[in-house]
Amino acid sequence: MQSFRPSLTTLLQQYPRTTCRLSSLRKHHRTFVSNPFSGPQTLTATRTLQHPSKLIYSIISDVASYPHFLPYCQNSMVTKYSSPHPVDSKQYPEEATLTIGFTPDVSDTYTSRVYCVPYETVEAVSGLTNTTLPAADIAHHSLRPTDADEDPARKHTVLTHLLTRWTLRPYPYKPPPLGSLHPETTHKNHEETSELPGQEKTEVNLTIEYQFANPMYAALSTAASATVADKMIQAFETRVRSVVEGPGHAQGLGRKDGFRKKR
Repeated sequence: MQSFRPSLTTLLQQYPRTTCRLSSLRKHHRTFVSNPFSGPQTLTATRTLQHPSKLIYSIISDVASYPHFLPYCQNSMVTKYSSPHPVDSKQYPEEATLTIGFTPDVSDTYTSRVYCVPYETVEAVSGLTNTTLPAADIAHHSLRPTDADEDPARKHTVLTHLLTRWTLRPYPYKPPPLGSLHPETTHKNHEETSELPGQEKTEVNLTIEYQFANPMYAALSTAASATVADKMIQAFETRVRSVVEGPGHAQGLGRKDGFRKKR
């Protein structure tokens, strides 16, 4: 189902050009081609979160729960799962149908091919786009058909190119020795270790590449993209916080731990 009814002028008025700045964003930049019709547009953002990568990955890979916290995502249904991964024996989303809408009158339903590398990457592609991940990393996923009749993700007509990639990079942090806080004891640093436990942090990178087949939608996306990136990142951080501080909780790390198909 596709619905694109409002006029170009009306939508452009709804999405004025603004500059998005996120106070806690360590790295955040957007790159747009000068001509929106000549190639894909790209949005990128990076955050460092004070949570372990395993927890964060459980939220990102829970594709079926996207409508509960991601803006513009009106519906999401996982239609196919991978084979069990050899490391954790989990089955991960492999194909999903999503409905995205900017307003009640502007929405589109399409299918994405999903690839999950446990605790590291979740990548979704549609249209003519192919995965960027090495074959060895996604061997638990079935080979994507090249024929559009056998691959619903290739039948999307509004977007000729769509790639969404979440990448996680965990790294531990341990507070410095207490003695290092005093100038007279800095020479003892190599002999001391802090008694405080290490803290897990995770660098989260989001990349979105997209290209519309219709020039009108390409122009609209250029006007609205700053707002989209801002809202998606903020929604993701809010979801992580709600899972940690609960009562909300992620739906596990794979189908075995709670991923459910919507009927």
